Amino acid sequence: MSKPGDSNQITRDYFDSLLLETRYWDSDLPSTQMELFGSEFQTPIMTAALSHLHDVCDNGMIAFAEGAAAAGAVHWVGMSEEDELENIISTGAKTVKIMKPHLDDGVIFQKIEHANVHHALAVGMDIDHCFSGEGSYDVVCGLPMHAKTMGNLREYVNASAVPFIVKGVLSVKDAEKCAEAGVKGIVVSHHHGIMPYSVPPLMVLPEIKKAVGNQMKLFVDCGIESGIDVFKALALGADAVCVGRNLMDVLKGGGTAVTKRILQMNRELMGVMARTGAKSLCEIDSSVIHFRTF
Repeated sequence: MSKPGDSNQITRDYFDSLLLETRYWDSDLPSTQMELFGSEFQTPIMTAALSHLHDVCDNGMIAFAEGAAAAGAVHWVGMSEEDELENIISTGAKTVKIMKPHLDDGVIFQKIEHANVHHALAVGMDIDHCFSGEGSYDVVCGLPMHAKTMGNLREYVNASAVPFIVKGVLSVKDAEKCAEAGVKGIVVSHHHGIMPYSVPPLMVLPEIKKAVGNQMKLFVDCGIESGIDVFKALALGADAVCVGRNLMDVLKGGGTAVTKRILQMNRELMGVMARTGAKSLCEIDSSVIHFRTF
């Protein structure tokens, strides 16, 4: 049984409150192809920016990347050493590198430069870890973190030759600030319930979409377990989704198992698209969503 205020359970309940209508006339077999930052992908289902997967399976970080690449999916990576990121990119996976909000800006600019030099698809920052749950600045793996300003964000955006992403946006206010700073994409996320009673990402997503329009790409993570969940996120305004924990379980079987699971979820997505009249990702919209009231 979940604890009161469990953000992950609240998010799951919200997913399950969204119902879908069907539309069969003039429908056809759907395509899930997606373009992102100049590259083509076979699915809008991306891996999440995970770290420290070495204990999940042999060479877990590499296997995770290989699984994404084989599925034609965008790969995201969290904390990593420079040589590890290089090895991940060398798998052929189009990779988004996400860093923490380190106290030392020199560390941040070095990571941005390293991602640029080694041709990451994009680079960005996970702002969830500015603070601990006790109101102090966070410490992650012994590394001190710190709050950042709009001035800092503009500097990071300007320093990057590839698109800059912000992960951990859960309000219109933060989304608008990201757009103002020139950020190319945000991840609407509560970081697996890092704060109790967090608003479900899909609940705030339509408001964010209305506020920022097409100024930047909108991604969603937290609690996505199926292709139906993916469809609901896309219908409410997401361009793509990140899947983390649902793929961590299968990673025990190596990169091939990750590929298999992504493709399975993508087939589930295609099934819902076919039954709701969406022949492409751009044809998915919120008019097929109904909120359970019974």
